Amino acid sequence: MSAAATVVETTSHLKPLISDLGLILMTAGIAVLIFKKLKQPLVLGYLIAGFLAGNHFDFFPSVKDIKSVEVWADIGVIILLFSLGLEFSFKKLMKVGGTASITAVTQIITMVLFGFMAGKWMGWKLMDSIFLGVILSISSTTIILKTFDELGVKAQKFAGIVIGSLIVQDIIAILMMVLLSTVAATQNFSGSELIFSVLKLVFFLTAWFVAGIFFIPTLLKKAKHLLTDEMLLIISLALCLMMVILAADVGFSPALGAFIMGSIIAETTQAEHIEHLIKPVKDLFGAVFFVSVGMLIDPTTLYEYAGPVLILTFITIFGQSISSTIGALISGQPLKQSVQTGMSLAQIGEFSFIIATLGMTMHVTSSFLYPIVVAVSAITTFTTPFMVKAAVPFSEFLEKKLPRRITKKINRYSTNAQAIRAVSTWQVVIRTHLIHIVVHTIIITSIILLCSKFVIPLVEHSKFGNAIAALITMVIISPFLYALSLRKIAVKEVASLFKERKYKGPILMLLFLRMGLAVFYIGFLLNIFFSPIIAFIALVTALITYFLFPKKLHAQYHKIEGHFLKNLNDRNEGDGGKINRQHANLTPWDGHMTSFTIAKESNLAGKTLREIKMRELLGVNIAYINRGEITIQVPNKMERLFPGDQIGVIGTDEQVKVFAEYLRQNEIEIPEKTNNEVVLRQIELDNEEFIGKAIGRSKLRELTQGLIVGIERNGVRMLNPESNIIMERDDIVWIVGNKKLLDKMFVDR
Repeated sequence: MSAAATVVETTSHLKPLISDLGLILMTAGIAVLIFKKLKQPLVLGYLIAGFLAGNHFDFFPSVKDIKSVEVWADIGVIILLFSLGLEFSFKKLMKVGGTASITAVTQIITMVLFGFMAGKWMGWKLMDSIFLGVILSISSTTIILKTFDELGVKAQKFAGIVIGSLIVQDIIAILMMVLLSTVAATQNFSGSELIFSVLKLVFFLTAWFVAGIFFIPTLLKKAKHLLTDEMLLIISLALCLMMVILAADVGFSPALGAFIMGSIIAETTQAEHIEHLIKPVKDLFGAVFFVSVGMLIDPTTLYEYAGPVLILTFITIFGQSISSTIGALISGQPLKQSVQTGMSLAQIGEFSFIIATLGMTMHVTSSFLYPIVVAVSAITTFTTPFMVKAAVPFSEFLEKKLPRRITKKINRYSTNAQAIRAVSTWQVVIRTHLIHIVVHTIIITSIILLCSKFVIPLVEHSKFGNAIAALITMVIISPFLYALSLRKIAVKEVASLFKERKYKGPILMLLFLRMGLAVFYIGFLLNIFFSPIIAFIALVTALITYFLFPKKLHAQYHKIEGHFLKNLNDRNEGDGGKINRQHANLTPWDGHMTSFTIAKESNLAGKTLREIKMRELLGVNIAYINRGEITIQVPNKMERLFPGDQIGVIGTDEQVKVFAEYLRQNEIEIPEKTNNEVVLRQIELDNEEFIGKAIGRSKLRELTQGLIVGIERNGVRMLNPESNIIMERDDIVWIVGNKKLLDKMFVDR
């Protein structure tokens, strides 16, 4: 085939892909302009724009190849989930309180049941009903955060509960995606299959997270002086796609891989910078994804299933609101915050689209499910801001209408629930040992699997190939085997329990369990991948090593653990040890702590707390000031505020709202930008106004905000002429000055 023919063929394949992308971006751009003007969520605009630009309307340009739209949508999902991961991080999950967890779990269980029963009631297939239940259970992070920003309620107490619930929902959504993939692939609801899928997910999540935290922050720190913004963006996307490939290879969704890598990078010191660099890419592909989703909606299907759309919208709005409110009440929140939390979570969004797409691509759900889900999402996206606004009036209405004894019980339960924080020593010991065993089990298993896959092929042709591979494996896992079997954990708690006779037996059993697991890994797993003789020799070698070099093993493990913990905590340390106190609260007084940053342009900068009188005028207290590496706890009245200070403010929702407005009012208004471009301009002097005058007396400097840097006269050039030089006709004058003023002075005349 000739080169010209190859180019023609390539162009013919490329053209629909590029033209369809152009159409997607054009419709997204129009949607942005219209919905920004209407002050509506952009996600809704993207969906409607995609719907109108699909293949179902002749009066709009439409895509030529639906497959290319699906390609762009797949890329959009990956980038969107990577961005969500950057905002997520597993450490945030560990910090999420019981309130958010109970709220999220209550909502998800309730909505899965509601959705499943609604599907069966409407006569849908079993798989359609299962997918519907999961789809209706996940609220939209994108829509909620956007709504909170637009309404300015992010600093209020209930927002912390909502954001925490979204974090829990995200990780449960990932788990449900894996379970649905298993059910869809096997068409089997075997309990053993589902348990295996959960264990497989836990195994790979832990292995990826531990390895990622160990290596990736180190890589970024070592290469920091080499990394430009461009290189950092490329490396971040490369890491994302690498994890996408790994996830696909082990049978998970590519979106899961993107989410995991985002959450790993979220623990690095570069996380905020990477998030900033990724934002334009996320906005681009997020728009592509949502427009693509809209393009896949069939209007005839929507018309045919208008009834189910309305029913499911009703179930989503009221089901999510009620279940989330009940969950927040169970967790011990007051009625007002519980209602606000519930009514904020009443929508479905990006994860619902992804789960619906999963069912469609695996060919286990009916064709009508996808457009119905998108329609429900579009309606609930539109209603979300109104639900958030109506939450406070509705909670006040409930407080008035509910019997007095019920509201008293809710308040009493809320107060008592917040006070119950104690955890028994035995619970601490069990939990610590369980985490220790699970993490080290996964690390050791992962190392053995990797060595069997990559080390054995390298040495299998040598005479003692298996022995060499086993030795390498043993050397690598020896610190972790030591930690699993002999390392002391929860030392103070174990020591206090060991003094009581009834706990001595259980504690010794825990120790023997750990030692038995170490023997199991040395013997059983090495036997599987190598041979019984090799396993026996490895067991003997390990025992001798334990007895001869316990300190070296301890030191080696301590070094590995120290490196991991340093990488894990670097971001917090880089923030000067700042603690996010936004979700701290003073139940039941409706008080909570919120952090604010003093802007560079604030009139408050440089003033003392006594001069500002925050407590006297606004009723709020300053609990701390974070200034660079320094944290000033409970500052006195003579402490000054400086630009960039992060302050912790304690007050009610209303007081915090007033304080936020007070900060905004005290920011210095920056004048509208003018054209201050400075240019070097060559001018031939023929203006009588300046001829015969000295440079200093001509007022050219004032008129042009500029400076005469050169004069050319009769072929003679004077650089940086003195101010007493007289300007003559036909002089060529070089002036550095304001472009707008120079144009007005010499061009417009």
